[in-house]
Amino acid sequence: MTGASSGATRIGSTAPQALEFFAGIGLARLGLEEAGFHVAWSNDIDHAKCQMYRNQFGNNEQEHTLIEGDMGELHGSDLPHNISIAWGSSPCTDISLAGTRTGLNGKQSSAFWQYIRLLEEMGNNRPPVAVLENVAGLATSHSGEDIAAAVSAFNQLGYSVDALSIDARRFVPQSRPRLFLVGLTNPPEGSQANSPLRPDWLQQVFADTSLRMHRAVLPEPPEPLMAGFGMYAEEMSDDDSRWWPKGKLTAFLDSLSAVQSERVMKLKDNPFISYRTAYRRTRNGKPTWEVRADDISGCLRTARGGSSRQAVVRLGKGSTAVRWMTPKEYAALMGASHYNLNGLRTNQALFGFGDAVAVPVVEWLGEHYFMPALRGTLDKAKQQHELRSA
Repeated sequence: MTGASSGATRIGSTAPQALEFFAGIGLARLGLEEAGFHVAWSNDIDHAKCQMYRNQFGNNEQEHTLIEGDMGELHGSDLPHNISIAWGSSPCTDISLAGTRTGLNGKQSSAFWQYIRLLEEMGNNRPPVAVLENVAGLATSHSGEDIAAAVSAFNQLGYSVDALSIDARRFVPQSRPRLFLVGLTNPPEGSQANSPLRPDWLQQVFADTSLRMHRAVLPEPPEPLMAGFGMYAEEMSDDDSRWWPKGKLTAFLDSLSAVQSERVMKLKDNPFISYRTAYRRTRNGKPTWEVRADDISGCLRTARGGSSRQAVVRLGKGSTAVRWMTPKEYAALMGASHYNLNGLRTNQALFGFGDAVAVPVVEWLGEHYFMPALRGTLDKAKQQHELRSA
């Protein structure tokens, strides 16, 4: 377990204070800071991600502490006091009820429960807002038992819980749906009947009368983007070595289905340049490439293998060119265009961004949910919503 404490952050300690569990490369921090919070403390177990974190925020921060190591070795007494919000982007496998769920004594398989344990150990210092971010599949895994277990765990700590599904596509041209559980010790009295952020497949958990839930009144979020990846694609000259050579390009084109091939040929024949993203998949035991029909990136994933990494296809003016998506594009698609990529290995950067939360989603929640909750103005938002609807 190693710690770093040093340099002033962009937002001083007079702002509402935040804890950042499962911090990764710090994208939740970027979003919280944009919303007016000061992230005072962060933790992650992955050394490569912590390297990126320090590369971005510096090694000499005076108003922030980064703890690199297993959170199972931490205790509530190790955490700072006067915290307003705890953010946790738990690994998606950690909430599973499959097997015996050994829980608090485990390591990789129990990260969520370690998060709950630390909040419990904070006692009266527990923050009034606690958040879990996870994959959307948490809502339906094990027939809804997993999300119910997570909500129940927050309930036992005194939190009422709201559940939201937000796709990063509402802010950046990347399809990246994520689930957010927002726990409040002082939930609003007002309730929102309908919201695009609480789709039908989330209603099961709200209908569970054994759970303490609320539905905060929130403004309408931005509509999902229908295009825009082309504006994020890095421009490269035709002789850039990152474009695939002729043999690899031919293999790519030969793997396309008839529908995919027709799509590519139409775009190739256009008098203007356009970009698409593509994933490699296995169909009937054979590797094939699938090119998206729209100008939107597929969900960025951790680069553990070639099949998880997206390719960028440039089409138009009678030509086709293909290359791997770059770290700069990954950063931009996560709403972190200005992230410091200097000195990073390509796979390190791709893994860090592919395993993170999109910055503008966190910022939107911070501005429209977390801050109003702390100020006690979520019910005022309800009144304003009713006035606008009258």
